Amino acid sequence: MEEKVGNMKPKKDFTKMRTPHTYVIIFGVVIAAWILTFLVPAGKFSTQEIEYKDANGETSTRTVLRQDSFRYDYPLDKSFVFDQLEELAQNPSEMEKLDVPEEGLAAVLSEGEKNLTQEKLDELSLTDDVLYDEYGNKMYDTSKKLHKTAKIWGTDDFNGFGFLNFVFEGLVSGDKYGSAVGIAALILVVGGSFGIIMKTGAIDAGIFAFISRTKGLERLALPLLFFAFSFGGATFGMAEEVIPFSMVMVPFVIALGYDSIVAVTVTYVASQIGNATSWMSPFSVAVAQGIAGIPVLSGATFRLIMWVVVTGLSAAYMMFYAEKVRKNPEASLTHKTDQYFRDHIKKTADEKVAFTLGHKLILVEMLVVLIWIVWGVTQKGYYIPEIASQFFVMGLAAGIIAVIFKLNDMRINDIASSFQSGAADLAGTAIVVGMAKGILLVLGGSDANVPSALNTILHSIGSLLTGVPAMVGAWVMYIFQSLFNLVVTSNSGQAALTMPIMAPLSDLIGVPRQVAVLAYQLGAGFVDAFTPVSASLIGVLGVARIEWIKWAKFQIKMQAFLFALGTIFIMIAIAIGLQ
Repeated sequence: MEEKVGNMKPKKDFTKMRTPHTYVIIFGVVIAAWILTFLVPAGKFSTQEIEYKDANGETSTRTVLRQDSFRYDYPLDKSFVFDQLEELAQNPSEMEKLDVPEEGLAAVLSEGEKNLTQEKLDELSLTDDVLYDEYGNKMYDTSKKLHKTAKIWGTDDFNGFGFLNFVFEGLVSGDKYGSAVGIAALILVVGGSFGIIMKTGAIDAGIFAFISRTKGLERLALPLLFFAFSFGGATFGMAEEVIPFSMVMVPFVIALGYDSIVAVTVTYVASQIGNATSWMSPFSVAVAQGIAGIPVLSGATFRLIMWVVVTGLSAAYMMFYAEKVRKNPEASLTHKTDQYFRDHIKKTADEKVAFTLGHKLILVEMLVVLIWIVWGVTQKGYYIPEIASQFFVMGLAAGIIAVIFKLNDMRINDIASSFQSGAADLAGTAIVVGMAKGILLVLGGSDANVPSALNTILHSIGSLLTGVPAMVGAWVMYIFQSLFNLVVTSNSGQAALTMPIMAPLSDLIGVPRQVAVLAYQLGAGFVDAFTPVSASLIGVLGVARIEWIKWAKFQIKMQAFLFALGTIFIMIAIAIGLQ
């Protein structure tokens, strides 16, 4: 409300101001990223394929950048390159070595120097990387650094990518195996499947039965669940898999007297803490160690101790907050939005829903499918397409059981309509996943071989670290990896981009490569629980009906706590010379 004092203007009550919508926040970040591209010139690296031993001892390959190959995006020096092409035309052996077709080269030369473009050179197998290896910066007009800045509006087919098209471009980026289109599709399928399961009433009945029979055990349940999800993150890089688990855990944790923030912390945050401190995750530490050229899964004892300590302290941090909420529910940042779940739980309790055989069969079926998923991910390498299919099977089977046992008077059409409404509930979350990916596109993308402002930032940070003391260098590496994860949330992608620079750089400043990997995994893991660019986090927050800004108010304090723990272990690793 507003209140007047004398003839003075009414004062605004800032406590009544509404927090920005997640879409508004992301759009603000998109604008900031777009402005940054005007200030930071674009740069690129040459890339190469490397082989390394993965966590299973098998040889894997990955495309990584070459640490010494950074250059700014300059215009082509047509005069110099055309002269070299004329010389090349007189040297058949060199043409054969570079795989340059004689007829194609003759055609380019006949068109003249003015019409020379990199696209035409690419057709001759004379890519920018090949020419740079041959001639270095002499192939460029270095008088002007180019910027890769998106237009205001446009598409790839008309005038080039414009940042106001970031939603669509973000949504359709990637493939079925990852962000954004794969995860957005996974969220919709999982939402639909759980729409069916929630319609059956099995989860509500199960939660009510559990709580009525296990009074007083809730304080033990949360830490155990925290360690379980952390273990999942540490062993098989659990992230997207948390989204469906959260659909069960959010109402369960709220029914225990806590809030949705506790539910997200005990599931998604725990999994990312496990990922950050992992001794064996095939998607983070194993990839980073392979790229850094150190034995995969080395340093496991140190990391295992770190996992136990950090997980235990983080669980204690969560319980401190959880107990405050249990004693005073209105202290929760999500007290109002959690009313949706509380009303649902109260209705179930008031109706005294019987825990029938049909409900039990659905919960058993859910448990079997969850075990199937964990087995598939860990033993068979199942990923997003397989997980989506498994959850569809879960929802369909639950619906059929509900129809047979007439749970909530469900009929065949109710299976379809509840799938539709469940998917609709998470449609907004799926859009956020695409929006978040759009931020990266505005910055020029995360491809090391394509000029972007992000590549220039990566190179600049690496250059700044040269010559600093080992303790300071390791800590700055940790800070950089944390900040880098704000925009590049793929653990393996961040490893491919940063470790080829950080590994040799660590040699120069006296930091063991093992510690450089540690700085990477701590920064990449912890910040995944905070950044709005994380598709998995946004998916879990959507399930819990939490706006990102409210989540950030809670999580920023926990991030400070986790950063302090990470700093301590980085310093210990330097002190003991972790190898």
